[in-house]
Amino acid sequence: MREKIVVRTNDPDKPNHNLEVFGNVEKFVTIRPGIVLLTGDVGKEIKVLVRIIPEDKYPFGIVGTSLIRGKYVGCELKEDDESKGGAYLLTVLNLKNKRGRYSDLITLKTTSKIRPEIKIKVYGNIFSNEPRKSEP
Repeated sequence: MREKIVVRTNDPDKPNHNLEVFGNVEKFVTIRPGIVLLTGDVGKEIKVLVRIIPEDKYPFGIVGTSLIRGKYVGCELKEDDESKGGAYLLTVLNLKNKRGRYSDLITLKTTSKIRPEIKIKVYGNIFSNEPRKSEP
């Protein structure tokens, strides 16, 4: 990764300083999908399965989950029995029983000192399965 940054100062002789930041960026975890979209009709089961796979170089365990709001989203975490190497499956469920949109944020607490928390964004869009009433 290589980024250029301009630092502006109040120095009249040199008001702008150009900096260049560079370094290696290594993948810590694979999360599929990276953002959870819960979309569907009121009254139907709406859920998304998220696979969390630690990179071999940075193994970690997940010791807990929490939600910012938790009003319209539920989640259940379990180890992925089909994979080898400590992958996890996170089931994210819609709990909203009315038409509308919402968002939340799932925080996964890990055993890693490098990244003790992993955040997953959740967006919901629940539709009414009733026909819309037309106005006179």
